[in-house]
Amino acid sequence: MGIGGCIILFAVGAILTFGVDWHLSGVNLDVIGVVLMAAGLLGVVVYAGVLRRRRLVVGRPLDETLIEERRTRGL
Repeated sequence: MGIGGCIILFAVGAILTFGVDWHLSGVNLDVIGVVLMAAGLLGVVVYAGVLRRRRLVVGRPLDETLIEERRTRGL
């Protein structure tokens, strides 16, 4: 699930918690909304952490050794 899915999950949870006044027997929509908002927020945090880690590693392995070579002209 990408960042868009996490934001949609958070938005649906907020709508269920704050915007809906339905009453269903045996179902508490406020609790379901809070759980969805928490899952969406956790998804965004995890996705941002993974994305940050990918940006740090792009183009170079973690155990890369830098070897520098100097050439001098023989006189």
